[in-house]
Amino acid sequence: MTPLRLGYLYGLGAYLLWGFFPLYLKLLRPAGPLEILAHRIVWSVVFVALLLAALRNVGFLRAMLRRPWAVAGIVAAAAFIAVNWGTYIYGVNSNRVVETALGYFINPLVVVLIGVVVLRERLRPAQWVALGIGASAVVVLTVDYGRLPWLAMTLAISFSGYSLVKKRLGLPAAEGLFVESAVLALPALGYLIWLTAKDDLTFGHVSAGHTTLLVLAGAATAIPLLLFAGAANRLPLSSLGMIQYLAPVLQLGCGVLIFHEPMPPARLAGFALVWLALIVFTADAVRASRRTRQPRAIPTPLPTP
Repeated sequence: MTPLRLGYLYGLGAYLLWGFFPLYLKLLRPAGPLEILAHRIVWSVVFVALLLAALRNVGFLRAMLRRPWAVAGIVAAAAFIAVNWGTYIYGVNSNRVVETALGYFINPLVVVLIGVVVLRERLRPAQWVALGIGASAVVVLTVDYGRLPWLAMTLAISFSGYSLVKKRLGLPAAEGLFVESAVLALPALGYLIWLTAKDDLTFGHVSAGHTTLLVLAGAATAIPLLLFAGAANRLPLSSLGMIQYLAPVLQLGCGVLIFHEPMPPARLAGFALVWLALIVFTADAVRASRRTRQPRAIPTPLPTP
């Protein structure tokens, strides 16, 4: 299998899991958003550490510490993903799943814009058409709210920043995620200790099932991020940005069909436009692959400054 096809498989796997993630987060209540975030971080470190130990790859930290710019990049990625996680958890557990979906509708547009402006990636005419249709969908959905969707914008900007940093670093998936989570682990542990001292910690106090689900939040967090990192290291940001429409489509379905959030006609029109953008993009990708027998060249990750 070519690196490009493997990148698409990784990307599809990541966004399918993220698309249905609201169902999992709802099960973690009555834990608050910050407690859930802290557990995601702590158990992600544990999960990835065990994975690296099983792979007998524990010596990468020494090499990474010799690259101070790589460490700085990982700290930036950790900050972006912490903001994204916290905002998303808050949105889902405050019954605003549809607005979180809007954030991930906007996010691919920001990612594609970064790919074109910052990384000088080129789009084919049909890709520009798909991007324009996607932008129209975002406009329709935003007007439907009648206000600035701050939650959606925070999600879009934070994950776009995370995507750019991951693309520039080009680190192996598991190693990069371990260091990102480790950067956040001490504050997360401190917050859980503080909740324990206040007797506000739900971990171990609700049910065995609830405790198990909080522990499994590490794997549920790490697996799609590992898949995403594998896709980011193999795909142009423009392609990665368009695949990201899959997750908000599924999240919107969860919000409307499962959690019964409102779905007025304007929101439905935006949903249809997103699918049209995906159809245009996919058809163009199929035509491009048929025009050449050689696999498309994968851009080399930009060197660390």
